Amino acid sequence: MPNILYDALKLNKKDERGDTLKKVLIANRGEIADRILRTCERLGIQTVVIYSEADKDLPYVNKATESVYIGAPPAQKSYMNHEAVLKAAKDAGADAIHPGYGFLSENAGFVNEVENRGLTFIGPDAKTIALMGDKVKARQTMSAAGVPVVPGSDGAVKNADDACVIAASIGYPVMLKASAGGGGIGMQRCSNEQQLVKAFASNQARAKAYFGSSEMFIEKAIDNGRHIEIQIFGDSKGNIVHLFERDCSVQRRNQKVIEESPSPFLSDKTRKAMTEAAVKAAEYVNYKNAGTIEFIVDENEQFYFLEMNTRLQVEHPVTEHQTGLDLVEWQIRVADGEALPLSQSDINYNGHSMEFRLYAEDPETYLPSPGPLSTFTYREMEGVRIDKGYSEGNSVTPFYDPMIAKIIVSDSNRARVIEKADAFFNTFKVEGIKTNIPLFQRLLESGEFKDGNYTTQILNKKKERLS
Repeated sequence: MPNILYDALKLNKKDERGDTLKKVLIANRGEIADRILRTCERLGIQTVVIYSEADKDLPYVNKATESVYIGAPPAQKSYMNHEAVLKAAKDAGADAIHPGYGFLSENAGFVNEVENRGLTFIGPDAKTIALMGDKVKARQTMSAAGVPVVPGSDGAVKNADDACVIAASIGYPVMLKASAGGGGIGMQRCSNEQQLVKAFASNQARAKAYFGSSEMFIEKAIDNGRHIEIQIFGDSKGNIVHLFERDCSVQRRNQKVIEESPSPFLSDKTRKAMTEAAVKAAEYVNYKNAGTIEFIVDENEQFYFLEMNTRLQVEHPVTEHQTGLDLVEWQIRVADGEALPLSQSDINYNGHSMEFRLYAEDPETYLPSPGPLSTFTYREMEGVRIDKGYSEGNSVTPFYDPMIAKIIVSDSNRARVIEKADAFFNTFKVEGIKTNIPLFQRLLESGEFKDGNYTTQILNKKKERLS
């Protein structure tokens, strides 16, 4: 494989694409903006990027056709400021807005505003985003679609007393979750009634602060499970396909750290059942553009719906390397009214791929570690792709998610990927801040991880037991 693996993707030629979308504003930052820029440039689409005061020196700012200052560092004053983003698009003469992932990517109100301005939103429609963004309604919808859901509350839980009654009926431990939540925010595992009562008010308040809604619900906690998601894609012609799975079970604070495909855990029978369930879920809501159906899978390979992410995922490069497809290109084509480029029978996957999310954080406490990247060097290797938002000399600020880069490692099989990743991280030198590279190295040397015999609890164990 080439070093920067975009060349290996099955890319359509520029002159095969319709030309309705000629200029795209990317409503995001860092490695996300840089990733979208790559595809737009190859397709001959002009680009507009936005940047806050904190990001003015990041590499992506000077790579687009145009760059627009959007506001002060806090996201609400810049990247989350609807009017500022829409004004930037209008002033630049953009035809469409690509939200990336995070920020405004799952904001149904913003989608309506985009479309009311006569612009194209590169993502699902507002109705689907609103429906699936509400975790309670999403559970009810998937249950109606015949997709198995985790045992739990039928709707929102009104108060701590009701929560305790429901928890007693399904049995502890339970997961208390924010209906409008995501990224592990407003979520807590509770082992008994005392913990649940204590957690209810604090998680309600956190959910209200982050998502504008204090609505909570409860699910049975599946402790020794695997977190596995299915990439799906739909178009405006009624076509829906899956692009196989990603295993996202290596997590800290309910947030993903490493993703891989294919899952070392799934049997072919379960993989088939899960992909069929994901397509059924997408068909039920008439899904368009890129999306992901997330499942929790127990030790007996019984799977349950967790949520639908109505956007491109951080870990989409894993699927790109497995299938040889450019998912950002597919997003643009579908948003431009085209049919999906391939049917299900034409989509295959090969080899093995892992993505490592490199964070500016303490590898022991997982707390953010902002600061200057005084040194940021590595040795390029065949089969290793790096999607990065920073360069040496840039500073990681405390205003945004502390992810610095994604390292995607691909090879013919899982053992070779692990060996290659371990060799790569031994060459990676970062100074000025702490990163989670030591955590990656411990995992890559762990027998539990090497054997593929791990669950979502792997990082909850004491680090000395990672062997």
